Amino acid sequence: MGLALVRDAEVLGAEPFFHEFIAGMERVLVPLGVPVLLQVVATIRQASDRMRAWAAQGQVQGMILIDLLPGDERVALVGELGMPTVVIGDPVTAGGLPAVWTQDEVAMNDVVAALVAGGHTHLGHVAGPAEMAHTIIRRRTFNAAAAGLGVRTTTFEGDYSEAAGVRAVTTLAGIDDRPTALVFDNDVMALGALHEARRLGLAVPADLSLVAWDDSALCQLADPPLSAVSHDVQALGELAGATLAEVLSGAPPRVIMTAPATLVDRGSSI
Repeated sequence: MGLALVRDAEVLGAEPFFHEFIAGMERVLVPLGVPVLLQVVATIRQASDRMRAWAAQGQVQGMILIDLLPGDERVALVGELGMPTVVIGDPVTAGGLPAVWTQDEVAMNDVVAALVAGGHTHLGHVAGPAEMAHTIIRRRTFNAAAAGLGVRTTTFEGDYSEAAGVRAVTTLAGIDDRPTALVFDNDVMALGALHEARRLGLAVPADLSLVAWDDSALCQLADPPLSAVSHDVQALGELAGATLAEVLSGAPPRVIMTAPATLVDRGSSI
């Protein structure tokens, strides 16, 4: 099974999500004689080139697509290659391919509602890469949910790196009427923000509440422990592996909606 992942290698090394996701896939696929082949690349074009090479050389039996863009060229490519494929993401981006979707919009609605119930009237979202379909969904849902509850929002651009979390808090500290809570699109950015808040003398959560996405040991071991949108990433990997195994056996494509992630309150939010 091939996964050509468009990521900065340094960011990937610090991000627990894909380590756990791949571990879950391997738990299902390796016993079936389908090893997982991961290639980290810098651009979508490089990912497409790698996928073509895998298909031409017969190196993989199927592929996983993740972090797609709207109208992503890779969806059409796997059709041209005749390659069994599963999309991890919004079915709208999957172009009829089998898909596993974590219903990020449901989780984001719940996070916004919880923060507003906690008394916050100005919320910030530290987003992942702006072009990714799931980033667009989270951002749109965040803004719509906040508007529906009558609170303001500020968006900070991010790239999943610790430095992006640092930049968000540095920027926030210069805003007179700043957000009192930040929601991050991954855990690494939230950790960067936690460290920068401490450096700037902002108390967490008294001055600034922080909520990470994709709960991990990093969140649980932080000081204070980070509140997080939590789901079992290894179980998601297992589901992706099982869905690909179905496709390889000739099963018709289907869309699987997983249970939405849930907010786990810890010491970083009020």
